[in-house]
Amino acid sequence: MSAEQIIFLIVAAVTLVAGLSVVTSRNLIHSALWLILTLAGIAVFYVLLDAGFFAVIQVVVYIGAIAILFIFAVMLTRRVMQDSGSQSNSNWWLGAIIALLLFVGIVLIFINWQDFATLQPELTNSSGKLSELGLALVSPDQYVLPFELASVLLVAGMIGAIFVAGEKKR
Repeated sequence: MSAEQIIFLIVAAVTLVAGLSVVTSRNLIHSALWLILTLAGIAVFYVLLDAGFFAVIQVVVYIGAIAILFIFAVMLTRRVMQDSGSQSNSNWWLGAIIALLLFVGIVLIFINWQDFATLQPELTNSSGKLSELGLALVSPDQYVLPFELASVLLVAGMIGAIFVAGEKKR
């Protein structure tokens, strides 16, 4: 085994454990911290794939913005979340079935990996690809609308968190 494969296996195990801890942790702050570790593991996967730009975007956007915004939202709305009711869902079986079907699908993809590997295009590490991505993000006929819509949604979420956390004046 090469060093890259060993690093991949270690990071994969840490990322899977952290991802599982995100959904099983009872404390929201701990879940957010596990989410940051999970997203950092994904950034390491990008580095292993020689996609440095996407690794930096993963760290800056997801860890630096979204996860930290989530932590601030949880801290701001702490008083609102003092619900002592039942935290279980009566439709847990539906989620379990969907998770099982997704797991079976992933296993089938790994079993038939050779068939899927021939369908993937060749990835090249040319210098023109990054500039093409930058132009696609700001081009009016490509991705500028989803890019701006994501920023509007993040601002709306932040305003909603501030509104919910704010003191009610009477």
